[in-house]
Amino acid sequence: MADYTTLTTPDGPFTVIGQDGAVLASGWTADLDELLPQVHASLRPAELRRTGSLGALTDAVLAYYDGELTAPMTVPVHQKSGPFREHAWNVLREVAAGSPLTYAGYALAAGNPQAVRAAASACAFNAAALFVPCHRIVRTDGTLGGFRWGLPVKESLLAREAAAA
Repeated sequence: MADYTTLTTPDGPFTVIGQDGAVLASGWTADLDELLPQVHASLRPAELRRTGSLGALTDAVLAYYDGELTAPMTVPVHQKSGPFREHAWNVLREVAAGSPLTYAGYALAAGNPQAVRAAASACAFNAAALFVPCHRIVRTDGTLGGFRWGLPVKESLLAREAAAA
């Protein structure tokens, strides 16, 4: 059993699926069918229960939008994959708001400068948007690249973070 809630944010509806105080999946959608496939099969809950609040998880999202940009990094996230991808997700949580990295810079920070495609793949398979801030990774030329939740959301998040930095 896991719980979920959908919050209203300036970037649209934001849904968080949490279990035992940790984020399993999150993103700018009100549709659970967009989130559940991103959860690793071994972590995917058999049942979901809607709730009004997920405590610290919900509080972190609200705090982020109130200007506390590090708040989502204070809550645990459960994601599962291979060793590089899991490590790369942890590295993403260390990328400072207002200081985006390029995919090459991210691969270097993850300890393997030759693994640019693997670093990009870690962003693409990240189930815990905002809590694992893959939006902070951009192309070498500074353009946004892709983002599961749409480039307008990525642009908004990066602008919010740049303004606060």
